[in-house]
Amino acid sequence: MSKLDGHTGKHDRRLRVRVQESRKACLSLHLNIFVPELMLTPPPPYLTHEPLIRLGCFVGVLVLMSLWELVAPCRPLVASKPQRWGSNLGLVLLNTILLRTVFPLTAVNLATIATAQGWGLLQALTLPGWLVLGLSVLLLDLIVYGQHLVFHFVPLLWQLHKVHHTDLDFDVTTALRFHPLEIVLSMGIKCVAIVGLGTPALAVLIFEVLLNATAMFNHSNVSLPNGVDRVLRRFIVTPDMHRIHHSIIAQETNSNFGFNLPWWDYLFGTYRDRASLSPQAMAIGLSEYQQDLRVTQWFWLLLLPFGPVSNKNDCDRENDCDRE
Repeated sequence: MSKLDGHTGKHDRRLRVRVQESRKACLSLHLNIFVPELMLTPPPPYLTHEPLIRLGCFVGVLVLMSLWELVAPCRPLVASKPQRWGSNLGLVLLNTILLRTVFPLTAVNLATIATAQGWGLLQALTLPGWLVLGLSVLLLDLIVYGQHLVFHFVPLLWQLHKVHHTDLDFDVTTALRFHPLEIVLSMGIKCVAIVGLGTPALAVLIFEVLLNATAMFNHSNVSLPNGVDRVLRRFIVTPDMHRIHHSIIAQETNSNFGFNLPWWDYLFGTYRDRASLSPQAMAIGLSEYQQDLRVTQWFWLLLLPFGPVSNKNDCDRENDCDRE
């Protein structure tokens, strides 16, 4: 190797170190605008690399479940997969840009500030760190369960949430299909919960990675052997369990609200063991949109909440009566 090559290599290494230091400095400055005291504390590695951790987990699970669906699908798709995937993934892209624009801090950054300031219930209690971590994940999951319930039964909120339920198929991208306004509201609720509970930043990161991964898993067009499913659904929501929630029958849609942990459905009586029809025979989506292929169009989904206000329960009760 020539002296020039050696000099170039050293220069490249110095440049990489400077870039890494600049990123850390930017993150510290971003937090210190809100809490100057954090200037003296370097951010932990998981906070510095949060975007990479989340992106890596997201892409990894998305690819894994997509391959599983391709090799062993549970049921045939009824709508154009390229168009559905384009719309569903397009919503993810728009939602990500919107969140970065509307909220100056991520949920993990906010948790860092909240714990540094001693805000929240868990910060007021004298508990071991591992217990605070576990309670934080549990309570955040309970709040997501409660939010999901409310979005089903409040008509104006249902207008937003029904974008998720109008999907005519049930696969890994259904987990990502949410209207931007619902995403903004969800982020606001999460921020209030983080500050009110005083959840540590690590707990928020673990929760968000888990929720994202399990949501893609349990929305996937796959099926597990009955014995495996029975064991797993004691601890996490499985595809066969959550598919029931996407049935067009009201009593089935208003059950199995958990995205991650199934325990809240068991505890509050919203658990349903099985659908009235087999996974292959059941209809997915909302009855009033079964023949409307506009539900696969990205721009139409953005406009959907601003149409006539509908009540999920009333629409499906009429549909159930027609069947009878």
